[in-house]
This record gives sequence, structure tokens and C-alpha cells, in this order.
Amino acid sequence: MRYEIAIIIINYNSSAHTMNCIESILDKTDKDLSYQIIVVDNASKNEDYSILKSFITQLGKKDNLTLHRSRINTGFGGGNMFGVQFANAEYYAFVNNDTIMINDCISICYQFLKNHENACCCGPQIYNENNKKTVSFDHFTSLGREIFGKKALETLFPSKKPNRRKTYTSPIKVDYVNGSFIFFRASDFNNIGGFDTNIFLYFEESDVCYRLKKKNKDTYFLPNAEYIHYQGKSTKKNIRMKIELKTSMFYVFRKNYGYLVYQILRIVFIVRYGFTSIIKPKYFPLFLGIILGLPISKSLKQKQIIMD
Repeated sequence: MRYEIAIIIINYNSSAHTMNCIESILDKTDKDLSYQIIVVDNASKNEDYSILKSFITQLGKKDNLTLHRSRINTGFGGGNMFGVQFANAEYYAFVNNDTIMINDCISICYQFLKNHENACCCGPQIYNENNKKTVSFDHFTSLGREIFGKKALETLFPSKKPNRRKTYTSPIKVDYVNGSFIFFRASDFNNIGGFDTNIFLYFEESDVCYRLKKKNKDTYFLPNAEYIHYQGKSTKKNIRMKIELKTSMFYVFRKNYGYLVYQILRIVFIVRYGFTSIIKPKYFPLFLGIILGLPISKSLKQKQIIMD
């Protein structure tokens, strides 16, 4: 069956959040909308996977709700691309499992892209667990952003770099929206090859929207669509994750801006984190990684094993 929308959710050792996310989608999404929900288990522990599988079974047989287990943790981009293999729809909604719909985000995003031909991607307004609005879109990573900061870009180029913390009442064109809920026209997403699976975590949405921008396709932030994001429930914040974030950043820089820009960034970060690691020694592993260039070959992706 051909659906209007394929909703793809990744589970990684956080089945309680995944179940809540599925329930909120089923509750808030227009019943007349044709959609499928594809749940990808990214090599969770057997206990967590079993809980999720039992939950989906208890919902009863639903042709539009399927669970697929990967034997290896392929990260955000890889997990979503695995899910795309089972999608048969005109639009894709990549939804983090630690999200809860406040209103019918799926239908709002669907209608917007349907009515705006040059818009290829959009995302809703995020609220945190305390029901406070949080930053829902961002500016492409660049030397200017990393050296001078995001606020400087917003001050100097307000038409191209809108204020991320301002309250908006109508859709605005942005560089990219948060990857916790990102909605694409499938044909545009497919035409650029989707997410770059070399990236294990972080910067996937920035990279994919940058590549779409080069095809003259626009991304929009939709403030009237709203959801709650319980951030980082599948990952733990520590220095290893900080290194992974910078590894992805360096990869995206070199890929999209070239070797020279990448080396300039590396020099800037050597100086910055050289001083930081003196004050905060926990940053020394990151500093050492930057000296070595944070090669993608050292990513956490290379440390994953195939599950039995």
C-alpha cells in the first residue's frame, strides 16, 4: 500500500519513550491521514527490545505499524536510512523516540509541504519537559559561526540568519530544523541520497539540509506545529559524546567546505581547547583528538559490534 507519510522512529535502549511517542502520534494525528509508522530498533539490549515488541503486539495487528530490528547500532542517520527501506510514502517524518506530540504535527507539516512546492523540509516548535519553548532551528555550521558565534551572524545577517530565540507566529525560512522531528518530501530526500551514514551522531540534519539547499530547495520552521522533546534520553552526556559531536562537525566541514577551511577550523579549535583543557583537564582527550584532526575513522560507529 502506498501511504501519504512514513513516520520513522528509532529505539535504542529506551522503549518507554518509544511507546509514549507512538501513543502520542496515534492520538494526535488525523485519523483520515494515510500514514505508516516504522519503528527501528537500533540493536538495543534484548530486554528493551522485547518490551517494545510486546507493546506493539498488544496494540493489535496494524498493517501501518511495523517493528524492524537492526543487529548493529548504526547511529541516527544509519538507523533512519534502515527504516527508509521499509517506507512506501510520498513524505518522510523522522521523529525521535523521546518526543511527545502536543498537536497534530504530522498533518501540519504535511499540509505545508504539500502547498509549498519549493519547500523540501520543515520542522515544528520544540518545548522541553518543563513546557518551555526551546531553540527549534539553527544556522549551518561555518567558520563565521564557530569563530564569531551565532548571535553575531543573527545581528549582521538578520534576513538570512533569523533569531533562533525569537517567538514566531508564521513559518520562516531557515538553514535547518532540529533533527528530533524533521519532515521531508520523499522525492527530494531520495534525490540527494538521504542522510549521510558516515555520520554516527550529530550534524546529520545540518548536512542533509545543506545538500538540499545546494539544490535550491528550502527548509522552513513551522511555529504552529508543537511537540515536547525529552532531550538526550538515548545518549549520555560525557566527554566521549563531546568528542563524537566535534568529530561529526569536522567531517561535515571537510566534506562541504573543503580541506583548507577544515584546517583553519582545526587551528582555531586547537587554540580554543588548548586553553580550555588547562582550565578543565577533562577536555584534554578532546584537545588531543583535535590535534589529530578528529578523523571519522575514530567515530563511535567504528566501535559497534553485531548483536547475536
